[in-house]
Amino acid sequence: MTQTRFGGSAGLLQRLRPVRIDVADLKDVAQEVLPALSTPRLRLHLLQRSGAGSLVVLEEDERQLRVHLAELADDMTRAGVPPTHEGIADALAAWVAHRPVTDAAAATAGVAVLDWADRSETAIGWRVVVRRGELALPWSPSSRTDATTLHGTRTSATGRSHDVPLDLRVEGPVALWSHREVPVLATAALVAPERMLQRLTDAGLDMADMHVVVTPRRPVACAGPAIAARLAGETTEASVTLPWSRLADLPWLCGRTGPDRRQEM
Repeated sequence: MTQTRFGGSAGLLQRLRPVRIDVADLKDVAQEVLPALSTPRLRLHLLQRSGAGSLVVLEEDERQLRVHLAELADDMTRAGVPPTHEGIADALAAWVAHRPVTDAAAATAGVAVLDWADRSETAIGWRVVVRRGELALPWSPSSRTDATTLHGTRTSATGRSHDVPLDLRVEGPVALWSHREVPVLATAALVAPERMLQRLTDAGLDMADMHVVVTPRRPVACAGPAIAARLAGETTEASVTLPWSRLADLPWLCGRTGPDRRQEM
């Protein structure tokens, strides 16, 4: 099953044999749904242009996104969105939920987590994310973000990570940290490894030489060096293993990400 930015998941057969989303149907649904999703800060509307096709326009603070309705319909088709009023409405709402994170949202609600630093998934770094329901969206600083603002946003996000509620499960010499609703938030605990060590001690696990096995968007495993290396070798997923003392030295990431960058300004 494949998760998509249009919500839910599409099975292999549904993606291989998608039913086309008609632009006219998408336009009808958008005219109904977009006003309901708008807020005083989030402005959503259709821009109808004679002979050039309609655009979906999303504006929130400094972020602006313009996407051709036909391109959005093609994307939904490839994602296997059901060509029903309800299916299109749900997909459109999910697409809006995946919109770029604003600088203000990052400053007031951002949390620091670990994420992949490269497409080959060989290195990790710290990233500011903002939670929207069951999503945690990455923040890419806008061009107007200066060094002072950037540092302040990252510092505040690190502080909020201390308060993210996580579940701790001890299985023999291994400790597993997880978040019940948003998996990527499991790494929030790593901003304060000393607190992790204290909680492990309180749970009866002595792990002074703690190593962490990190696979972003998966539970974080903590163990001694030999056991951590074995855990990393047994998993089929990419992971990074390192001693807790190196966590503070990991770089901050700020690559551009978002639901659609074709005409983001």
